[in-house]
Amino acid sequence: MRREHHKPRPGWEEIVAAQGLCFGLPARDERGRPRPYWDESVHYSFEMDEVLSLEATVEVLHSMCLEAVEQVVLMGRYRDFGLPEWSWEHIEKSWRRTDPYVYGRFDLRYDGRRPPVLLEYNADTPTSLLEASILQWHWKTDVFPDDDQWNSLHEKLVARWSALHDKLPGDEAHFVWSSADASGEDNVTLAYISECAAEAGFCAVGLPIEQLGWDSLLGRFVDLEEAPISTVFKLYPWEWMLDDEFGRHAVEQLPETLWIEPLWKTLLSNKALLAVLWEMYPGHPNLLPAYIDDPHELTEYVRKPKLGREGANIEIVGPDFRTETPGIYGEEGYVYQLLDPLPEFDSMRPVLGAWIVGDESAGLGIRETAGLITDDGAAFVPHRIPLQ
Repeated sequence: MRREHHKPRPGWEEIVAAQGLCFGLPARDERGRPRPYWDESVHYSFEMDEVLSLEATVEVLHSMCLEAVEQVVLMGRYRDFGLPEWSWEHIEKSWRRTDPYVYGRFDLRYDGRRPPVLLEYNADTPTSLLEASILQWHWKTDVFPDDDQWNSLHEKLVARWSALHDKLPGDEAHFVWSSADASGEDNVTLAYISECAAEAGFCAVGLPIEQLGWDSLLGRFVDLEEAPISTVFKLYPWEWMLDDEFGRHAVEQLPETLWIEPLWKTLLSNKALLAVLWEMYPGHPNLLPAYIDDPHELTEYVRKPKLGREGANIEIVGPDFRTETPGIYGEEGYVYQLLDPLPEFDSMRPVLGAWIVGDESAGLGIRETAGLITDDGAAFVPHRIPLQ
């Protein structure tokens, strides 16, 4: 694994905009100065053996996570996840029904020298998908046409939607995001995912989640034309939905209206998962020690809110320092994970976002930042696998 520099393509801004990237504020470099969110002036290169090993690790982690869901459901450990009690039985039913899922993103620490370790799992509403699937593939094709890339995301997303035909009621699916997302990132991501579904034969209908209707007389969700909705793909976190009456309707009406990602993924998108995995697989080379609501023996750790997002409310305790980010999370409790700082490459720290589609490893997206926490100031940089 190496960080390399290369001259950006002439007119790269127009190129990535034409491919759909039209959101986000500038990222920040090691001095805090603005840099493009999509930054193709640098990239990471990997050996094929590294990528094959990372692919295998992702599928092992995916299998372990499914086993963790089974254990949590079997033992009724929902309270550890800070989820409302009324939702517990519905989460179990969703898991027992095997409500279908599409994708997820594992965030890994990797330096090319020792095995990757799981930092967290974005299993419910992962973004940076368009960048990982489309933008960096076209960059690789334009700049390094003879090289390869860990990237079969588009093909596997289309194949996954095709495989869901027999599991979903009908050929129509609604794709919803929140209009409160001022960056436009969710909207762009939804547009891309809906294109994959349409390529697989679905009739894809997009609308803000705020425009999703509830017919109280008939007890069903409806669209703007009052037509019943049978399948909804959302980029809106389950934990937000469970906080209001809308979420109660969504949960209690399952499976008449199926939601993707499914309700049982509330257990995978929650940082408490990290502690459950460590309990089940202590000493595993791809895991870090992690505990719920107490650091136990850890003297250097990262404290993460169970339902935190975008690096908010993270506290890092090191050998001679302590730092914390602001935010609105934490009432649900925390998970304490061993501090294993991201490696430095040219004063920048990359986190590897390894994608799973269905049950198969599907690709890699890299975000890097100068700090210890990968937040909304991170830049996305492409990667390649030299073949010569």
